[in-house]
Amino acid sequence: MTTDTEAILAGVRTWAEDNDVPVDSVEDTEIVVTLPGEKKLKTNVAISVFARTAHLQAFVIRHPDENAAEFNRWLLQKNLKPGPVAFAIDSLGDVYLRASVPREHLLDELDALLGAMLSTADSSFNELLLIGFLTGMKKEWAWRVARGESTRNLAAFESVLSGDDNEFLGTFGDGETDHPEVVRPETAVEAGSPQAAARARLNRGGA
Repeated sequence: MTTDTEAILAGVRTWAEDNDVPVDSVEDTEIVVTLPGEKKLKTNVAISVFARTAHLQAFVIRHPDENAAEFNRWLLQKNLKPGPVAFAIDSLGDVYLRASVPREHLLDELDALLGAMLSTADSSFNELLLIGFLTGMKKEWAWRVARGESTRNLAAFESVLSGDDNEFLGTFGDGETDHPEVVRPETAVEAGSPQAAARARLNRGGA
């Protein structure tokens, strides 16, 4: 690792400290910062410094349970809009945001790049959940209602999940203990899992 790379990573750490952004990990050529959001509660961004470029990559959401074609079409349409970041999917269909800049420009553009990463991940999260995970969320809502449990983690989707369109309402018995095999919003995203981190690392290319 060159001193220049060390200086770049140190500059990223300084940015994180100045903006009260947690640093998740630091390696020889990479630093991971955790950006707090609203719809998506956190977005981990891996910033990797290579010989000529710096790459930024953030996990957004795992592969959809349903409507894969519509889900991927939505991503492609978003990529038509000009901007510094773009959606990408890995071999499993998991969704990432990526950006790349000349390494010497990283620190100058870091604030704008991370802002774009956070804004895009946060604004897209609920829409992607509704396209790719709606059936699972309907089941989760119905199961929680039947048990009298909190639906707070699904409150953003109440208008969709609590109406007549939820065919699972009333299908779970009172106090039924068996939890349906569903994906809730917090399990559709990376929660610091080694598997997701490993997938992210494998999908970063050198330059």
